[in-house]
Amino acid sequence: MADDRSPSPRADVCVVGAGPAGAIVAARLAEADYDVVVLDAGPRFDLEDREAQLDAHIRPGVESEAAKTPREGVEGLWGMGSERDAYTSSGPQGYPLNAARVKGVGGSTLHWQGMVMRLHERDFELHTRHGVGTDWPIEYADLRPYYAEAEHELGVAGADDNPFAPPREEPFPLPAFPPSHSDSIFAEACEALELPMHSVPNARNSEPHDGASACVGYGTCKPVCPSGAKYTAERHVARAEAAGARVVDRAPVQRLEHGTGGERVEAAVYATPDRTEHRQEARAVVLACGGVENVRLLLLSASDAHPDGLANASGLVGRYFMDHCFAGVGGRVDRPTRQNHVGFNTSECHALYDGTDPLPGVKLEFLNYAGPSPVIQALRADDWGDSLLGDLRESYGTHLAVGALVEQFPRAENRITLDRSTTDDHGNPVPDVRWSVGSQTRAAIERANEVQRAILQELDAEIDWVVGPDATGPAFHHMGTTRMGTDPESSVVDPNCRAHDCDNLWIAGSSVFPTGGAMNPTLTIAALSCRLADRLDDWL
Repeated sequence: MADDRSPSPRADVCVVGAGPAGAIVAARLAEADYDVVVLDAGPRFDLEDREAQLDAHIRPGVESEAAKTPREGVEGLWGMGSERDAYTSSGPQGYPLNAARVKGVGGSTLHWQGMVMRLHERDFELHTRHGVGTDWPIEYADLRPYYAEAEHELGVAGADDNPFAPPREEPFPLPAFPPSHSDSIFAEACEALELPMHSVPNARNSEPHDGASACVGYGTCKPVCPSGAKYTAERHVARAEAAGARVVDRAPVQRLEHGTGGERVEAAVYATPDRTEHRQEARAVVLACGGVENVRLLLLSASDAHPDGLANASGLVGRYFMDHCFAGVGGRVDRPTRQNHVGFNTSECHALYDGTDPLPGVKLEFLNYAGPSPVIQALRADDWGDSLLGDLRESYGTHLAVGALVEQFPRAENRITLDRSTTDDHGNPVPDVRWSVGSQTRAAIERANEVQRAILQELDAEIDWVVGPDATGPAFHHMGTTRMGTDPESSVVDPNCRAHDCDNLWIAGSSVFPTGGAMNPTLTIAALSCRLADRLDDWL
């Protein structure tokens, strides 16, 4: 029964977290005939409510029984921001943790943008090539076949037209989306500046696939896709359950308990909505609840055998927290741009990514959704008729913008710890985020701004906003807090994502990334999850 949250009497694997990492691991292991239990802190979200959530997003003054949430923002649409989700941010730069994370079955893929690209070969060899950051304990070649598997798992639409991309072995599962109208405008400037544009791999259907329709162009990919054409981890949750896995929602894990000596985890202790605690025993435990909550759970599991937190003999659990920073320049041109006609990126440029200098990588993005949306602007307007029409004519249809994701090199002072002065709804210390932007990242943002300005100036645009190093914010890609490596003194997990200190504890997701590159992390999360499932299958 769906409401039965009692522990299963026998489980081969307990997965903590039903986002993309946990859901992929659970599906692949369940399909290999293992008994799998998945515990997620948040609820299930009914697919039938997506249109109501969209309505609540674009018409915030309208009550919606199906949405059952505050009217605006990711936090409201996906039920974030309560005492359950409390956090602090004590670093030199505030970090808005709840602005983009989701606790619930599907995780942050419920509202993500959907862009999925492979890390470059350079990202695995950053220290060897440039003397900065660190190297991964695996090479691109080790992950290459799993990248191909991940593209099929997510249903990626793309084209092999990127001259800077790492080598690949087969076509994308689905054809790429065609360039948007605004992409064609940018193409003129980029050709003049010798900046090759190419398609963006997207985890959304360019044609019907995997039981879902092709993208129908709602244009609200973030925060909600009503059509189901964009991938969410709910697809893998459904696969896991079809193969016999048990997925328990609203079951936040409070701590992990180990046996005598602390070498093996015996159970995940979780709470139910009535605040009863249960122990889910399993032969192996996979942590897959993100770069912040993975850390929090390990630190909450401190014991006599692990006084500084589970799997933390190195003292590195929580350290080297990384994100991607945003850089952008926007303005207006004297020609139609059809802004917001497409709600996701269809073209990008990696020309600033691989170079001989040791600056962080930069991925340029040509934004199809720059400027106000006419639909949202109209629905939220105070005036109608000629007044609204005049406002729309004044503000819509001439905006352009070039964005960028900018890499952060790993820095030990950027970290996740516990704030014991603040507690959640179960009385546990909340995560504290200490995050700042270093000088190298600032220099890379300035470099990105220079190129972005040049593109818009080539188009004779009137530049009206710039996001530079003093105004940058995070992309909410939480990476690096349980990094992988071969040396137990300088890493948390081994190259197979198994904890150095606990024989049967595995960690999935971007928290194991030694470096973050400047590529959206979800495809690498999926590839590592496929690889982890294979390694765990061999171990079991």
